[in-house]
Amino acid sequence: MTIERVRVTPVAPQKTLARRLNLGCGRKPLAGAVNLDASDRVGADVVHDLDVRPWPFSDAQFDEVHAYDVIEHVADVVGTLEEIHRICRPGAVVHITVPHFSSANAFTDVTHRHWFGWRSFDTFTDANELSYYSTARFRRRTTRISFYASLLNRVAFRLANRWPERYERRWAWMVPAWFLY
Repeated sequence: MTIERVRVTPVAPQKTLARRLNLGCGRKPLAGAVNLDASDRVGADVVHDLDVRPWPFSDAQFDEVHAYDVIEHVADVVGTLEEIHRICRPGAVVHITVPHFSSANAFTDVTHRHWFGWRSFDTFTDANELSYYSTARFRRRTTRISFYASLLNRVAFRLANRWPERYERRWAWMVPAWFLY
């Protein structure tokens, strides 16, 4: 589904803006951040569809971006990461969570358009032969495969994060993950 009508709530002048952005905030706003959502029913500071570019922010405006459970919903992951890159200052930290491809939730939520694995974001680093898809460059600081809490999953967490490619190739379907950070 494509949303044609977009309403943007005015944002305070540049010098008073928060340096943190919370994309797809839903009903979980972050204190001290600009909270953005596509819905005008959640009390977001900015109402905007992330598939409509450019986003209503200046270049190099944010020091920190949170995209918790939102990237899997956008139509164009590459375009979204390029827009995040545009609005971030050099050295900004971007926090992303997405459903791991082995998670049942990745497929049962009908609003999910994409599924992710350990190397899905390598396209945006210089460590990948597919880096020609985008000029936006990020440096990976942390990646973690997370699991539902259980004794077995504690062991799976350690193994999967130590040997992620082996986990995804052989074990992911036997011991599914929950999400990727």
